[in-house]
Amino acid sequence: MAPPGPVPSTPPPLDDGKGGVRVQVANLRRTFPGGVSVLDGMTLDIAAGSFVALVGPSGCGKSTLLRLVAGLDQPDAGTLSFSPALERTRDTRAPIAYVFQDAHLLPWRSVLDNAALPLELTGVPATERREAARAMLEHVGLGDATSRYPAELSGGMRMRVSLARALVTRPRLLLLDEPFAALDELTRNRLDDQLRVLWRELGMTVLFVTHSLSEAAYLAERAVVLSRRPARVMLDHRLALPVERSAALRAEPDFAREIGLLHRALERGESL
Repeated sequence: MAPPGPVPSTPPPLDDGKGGVRVQVANLRRTFPGGVSVLDGMTLDIAAGSFVALVGPSGCGKSTLLRLVAGLDQPDAGTLSFSPALERTRDTRAPIAYVFQDAHLLPWRSVLDNAALPLELTGVPATERREAARAMLEHVGLGDATSRYPAELSGGMRMRVSLARALVTRPRLLLLDEPFAALDELTRNRLDDQLRVLWRELGMTVLFVTHSLSEAAYLAERAVVLSRRPARVMLDHRLALPVERSAALRAEPDFAREIGLLHRALERGESL
């Protein structure tokens, strides 16, 4: 009788599209040409799957920190680490997605093809990437606009396409740099709600830069208030607000109390 062959190993399960990464920032320093110190010893520990808002004065280093985390810029000193390591999984999942303040859509491509672009660039077959893009556009309320072009969209719709494009790869880490700042308040509030729903569904880690204390308090679990540059952490605060949030929360005393706490920390940071 022939000896038994090796027991086949069980293949690892495919990524289910959930779960974020822990981001550890240790003693990060970034100085721009001319000796402008933007970050000097920045240290933060962002839990996997958390939603963290970064607020602070204009030019304090919020966007610089986001770009360093994304790998779009390099620190002069300090370390950045991710757990688990940011590597592309066996399916279409990406490690990081970045949403800028400007939607940056390709004007010659339809809404559907704009949203599918990240999957196209990684070689996902046309049928599969369009199906994934169509599903994500449904999530952000644009299921009936897939054949339209950017010039036919409002600012809020273009930003929703940008958000769908970022999320179509189901990233482990989503970075957003004031994505809704140019929108009217009603549109902005609706997009805040959609983003929070998607975060809870996908379980990704989110770092969200905003100047709006109200938006930070409504969206995030945790708010980090930075001083003027070089940025220092003035407040690292877990928001005492319910997990389930709706527009009615904005009128609650607890919500006003949290905004007041953030505002006082911001004022201290401005006076340094």
